[in-house]
Amino acid sequence: MTGDSALPRPGAAPFTERTPRVVAARKLTRRAEREKTGRFLAEGANAVEAALVDGGKVYELFVTERAAAQHERLLGIAREAGVPVSPITDRAADGLSETVTPQGIVAVCALVDRPQETVLKPGAKLVVVLVDVADPGNAGTVIRVADAAGADAVVLAGDSVDPHNGKCVRAAAGSLFHPAITRIRDVDAALKACSAAGLRTFGAHGYADTELDQVTFDEPTAWVFGNEAHGLPRDVLETVDLAVKIPMYGRAESLNLATAAAICVYTNAMSSRAAR
Repeated sequence: MTGDSALPRPGAAPFTERTPRVVAARKLTRRAEREKTGRFLAEGANAVEAALVDGGKVYELFVTERAAAQHERLLGIAREAGVPVSPITDRAADGLSETVTPQGIVAVCALVDRPQETVLKPGAKLVVVLVDVADPGNAGTVIRVADAAGADAVVLAGDSVDPHNGKCVRAAAGSLFHPAITRIRDVDAALKACSAAGLRTFGAHGYADTELDQVTFDEPTAWVFGNEAHGLPRDVLETVDLAVKIPMYGRAESLNLATAAAICVYTNAMSSRAAR
């Protein structure tokens, strides 16, 4: 479908929560359905624009009357890309959203993760690895941090959350479509793949002997972060090239995952750029 036919027809009745295409899209809020169909939902203007502009494959765009008026430019981009735009009721938008206040614009997209061999390969300068990270908001925020810092890739290893989870997509704020993303179930295999790609692995650990300001970033690096509650497992800490802690100058006992990742990854990125 191309040209103006990709836009809602004037006067066309909007799809309701019972319309089969809306029902099918609603099922994508479940991981099993995402894995089965190879599709997920990207809600909100930031995520939709990133999907349309930055190479994500978009199958359909659902939009309420209010959102269509607010985001005419995005509808124009969708039209030029040949993406069908389907009007929906507010109630249908509620069913597609996992938020209290839906934005009324939702894209059905192809999953973004790639095979590890296409992501972890020589030439990468900065990679972020999440090991057993359970909270989708944290994972999405770290993906956004990685994107902002210019990281080449994000690896979700072990039992980490699905990056296509609705909360993760929203927290990433469009960044899900920028750095390469891969999922590797075997943590040891993920670390070996980083090393094989020429990356020095740094594990973030609150009790490490080496502090962040003592590290020299003169090699391509993979930063490894662990579960929010338990941190990195002992076997991972024994496998990485160096365990590193963020120095605490005040009285806080620790930092949350996303904050720690931002400090480590940005320190790395700024140091590497200054050395150029």
